[in-house]
Amino acid sequence: MRPLRYSINVTLDGCCHHEAGLAPGEESMRYWTAEMERADALLFGRVTCEMMESAWRRPVSGRWPDWMGEWEVPFAEAIDATKKYVVSSTLDAVDWNAELVRGDVGEAVRRLKQEAGEGLSVGGVTLPSALADLGLIDEYEFLVQPVLAGHGPTLLAGLRERIELELVDRRELQSGAVALRYRPVRATTRISG
Repeated sequence: MRPLRYSINVTLDGCCHHEAGLAPGEESMRYWTAEMERADALLFGRVTCEMMESAWRRPVSGRWPDWMGEWEVPFAEAIDATKKYVVSSTLDAVDWNAELVRGDVGEAVRRLKQEAGEGLSVGGVTLPSALADLGLIDEYEFLVQPVLAGHGPTLLAGLRERIELELVDRRELQSGAVALRYRPVRATTRISG
């Protein structure tokens, strides 16, 4: 069974809007490229997929745009090549190495997790909240940016129940960002006192 990881940039005050943190630097792009390479497939909602595709899909010309720094190309190549699953009730078709997921998202994600591989990575805001409520996320990975946004969507807002997490990895970046990786504490692993 492959794990489902929720990976996202977040500000110190919990904002997870893609424009609220710091502009990506070489160090954070190397970090996210390595994380991308740990995933067999990406799971996105429609909005997140469209946003990522507009920035990271290889142009028809085959050449990356002039605005992209050389240090961004490895991430662009990794995300462009990775298999994607797009959860949407409004799209009729997808491309960009993607497959449309319809119907019961919980059942669909359970099936995807049953496949062999290193892992699935989910991004965005709405879909991860639904998957967290269903208990389907095996790992939460936050790159906490040293910024106070003061506005915008917040991380996992509206969860139905509290999810207890245990820290399994922590890494400080030169930029001041901190990569935190957590796993849910399952009821069977809790120690009664």
